Amino acid sequence: MLSRPGSGPWWIDVESPTPQEMRMLSRVFHIHPLTVEDMFQGVECPQETREKVELFAAYYWIVVKTFDDELTPFNFYLLVFPEGILTIHFEPTLHPTNVLKRISQLVDYGFALTPSWICYALIDDITDSYTPVIRLIEGEVESIDDLVLVLKGKEQSDMLRRIGRARKQVMLMLRLLATKSDVVKTLIKRVGLEKVGADTALYFGDIQDHVLTMLQNLQFYDKTLARAHSNYLASISIEITQSNEAMNNVVAKLTIVATVMVPLNLITGLWGMNVKVPGQDIDSENWFYMIITAMACFVGTVLFLARRNGLL
Repeated sequence: MLSRPGSGPWWIDVESPTPQEMRMLSRVFHIHPLTVEDMFQGVECPQETREKVELFAAYYWIVVKTFDDELTPFNFYLLVFPEGILTIHFEPTLHPTNVLKRISQLVDYGFALTPSWICYALIDDITDSYTPVIRLIEGEVESIDDLVLVLKGKEQSDMLRRIGRARKQVMLMLRLLATKSDVVKTLIKRVGLEKVGADTALYFGDIQDHVLTMLQNLQFYDKTLARAHSNYLASISIEITQSNEAMNNVVAKLTIVATVMVPLNLITGLWGMNVKVPGQDIDSENWFYMIITAMACFVGTVLFLARRNGLL
C-alpha cells in the first residue's frame, strides 16, 4: 500500500492478484463484476483487451498498455476513486516506484496531491517509457537509410533482416501508442473536468501532445523503412541485372568462339588420312593456300559481324 502521510489520497498497488484476492478487493471497493471480468480476460488474452476508459458510479476505470524488458505488452489497470486510486497489474513493473519517487519530491514543496494527478503521473510514466525504445528505433532507421544503398555483396545479406526487425518494432510501438491519445480524450470528455480537475486536465493534454508527437515520428520511421526496403530490393534487382548482363556477354563471346571453331574443326576433321584432300595430286601448294585463305576470310567475317553487332 502506497499513500501520502497525513490527510492525503490513498494509493494501493496490487501485483498479480489471485481470484480470491480479486473477490476480496471487489467486496471492499465495490468493484463492478464487468471490471473484474475484463481484468482476467486481459490476462488470458491481452490482445483482445483494448485501452479504454469506463465510468462507473464509484470510480472510473482506465486500461493502459505498457511493456516489459522484452517488449512484451501487458495491461496496467487504474481504478480512480474520489478518495484514492487502486492500481492492478499482472506483470512486475517499475511504474509505481517511479511515480512514488516523483510524488515524494513534489510533496516536499507542498504540492496538493489528488487521485486524478496520481492517475496522470502513472499514465505519463508509462508514456515516457516508450521514449528510449523510439530513440533506439530512430538510430536504427537512420543507420539503415544511410547504408541500404552503400553496402555491397555479402554486407547486404543482413540488411533485409535488419529492416524486418526495425519495422516489427515500429509496428509494435504504433499499435501500443495508437489508442493512448483516444484514452486521454475520452478521460477528459466522459469523466469530466469536475472529477479530473482543470489543472490535472492540462497535464493530460501534455500526455496527448507527447503521444501524438511519438506517433508522428513512428509513422515517419515506417515510411523511411518502407523506402529503404524498396531501395534495397531495387539495388538487388540492379545487381542481378548486371550479373545477367555479364553472363550474357560471356555466353555471347563463347558463342562467337564456337561459331568460329566448329566450322573450322569440321573442315579439318573431314581431311583425315582416309579422305582425299583436294589438289593433293597436283605438285603445287595453291590448294593449301586457298583453303587457308577461305578459312581466314570466314573467321574475319564472323569477327567483323560480331564487332559490328556489339558482341565484342
